[in-house]
Amino acid sequence: MSAATRRLIGLDPGLRFTGWGVIDMRGSKLTHIANGAVRSDAALSLAERLLQLDEGLDAVVAEHRPDFAAVEQTFVNRDGAATLKLGQARAVCLLVPARRRIGVSEYAPNFIKRSVTGSGHADKKQVQSMVQMLLPTAEIANEHAADALAVAITLAHAGDFGGKMQDAIARAEQKGTVI
Repeated sequence: MSAATRRLIGLDPGLRFTGWGVIDMRGSKLTHIANGAVRSDAALSLAERLLQLDEGLDAVVAEHRPDFAAVEQTFVNRDGAATLKLGQARAVCLLVPARRRIGVSEYAPNFIKRSVTGSGHADKKQVQSMVQMLLPTAEIANEHAADALAVAITLAHAGDFGGKMQDAIARAEQKGTVI
């Protein structure tokens, strides 16, 4: 019996550029499908920029029809206003696949780096090099797309595709057990 092919999308949230990367996973084999970034126009209002991200990501999801999605978690920095804007862009990344009933996982930046390179403190160049090594046919559009492909690779390595983890959490919640 051969393994089913799963289509995965990774999303790297950003208000100016939100990266996306689509891969297929069959067993342990990963195949690059597409990548890019959705851009918002800085001259527009925040609401209009979020709408641009929503419409752009929705078009990507409609075209590539992923089975599962993953989004990089936001880290908090010293600029509270920038963190809030990034959080709003991240919300769009969570909403677009959820609206289509696609399961969404979230991963911390250090977990993504460790999953792709073996080190949670790898720099961007190391991550991009490993993404290129793992997806040798990929022509990576930009750094945002490379980061999104790293998120998709992390989903391939760590994803709960059978729903076993979610089932265990649901059973524990029914029993009142804390996990």
